[in-house]
Order: sequence, then structure tokens, then C-alpha cells
Amino acid sequence: MYARRKGWPLTHVSVDVNHDKVHAQDAGTGAGDKIDTWRRAIRLQGDLSTEQRLRLLEIADKCPVHRTLERSSHVVTELL
Repeated sequence: MYARRKGWPLTHVSVDVNHDKVHAQDAGTGAGDKIDTWRRAIRLQGDLSTEQRLRLLEIADKCPVHRTLERSSHVVTELL
């Protein structure tokens, strides 16, 4: 929606999400329990500039679902 409103040449978006239970110390939180870790791979297609791609990643991080998961989980994002 954001890219469309800005008139950016985004032609397709795909997101792959994986979920794991990871020891908190491996996730960098320092605690001993396991925590939920979500791995998100976002693929943006279209003739976008680097700045546009980074801005779309910022917008994705403001998604209500992302923000809810981030409260109690670790989220790792890769922009493809």
C-alpha cells in the first residue's frame, strides 16, 4: 500500500516466515530459557532504489503483527 501510494515501481512482494524455539543465550538475550525466534525473508521485486527498499523494510517493521510478535519474541529479518 505504501509503495502504491508513493508511486514506486514495486511489482511484487513475497514474504517467507519460519518459526523456531531458540535458547535465549543463543539469541543474544542472556536468559536461560528458550524463546520464540521468527525468521522473515522479504523479497521485493521492481526497479526500486536502495533507499526505497530500506524504507519499505522500515514500514514492514511497523506492521501491527510484527510489533506484537516482537514484544515476546526475537524477529530476524532478511531483505532479499
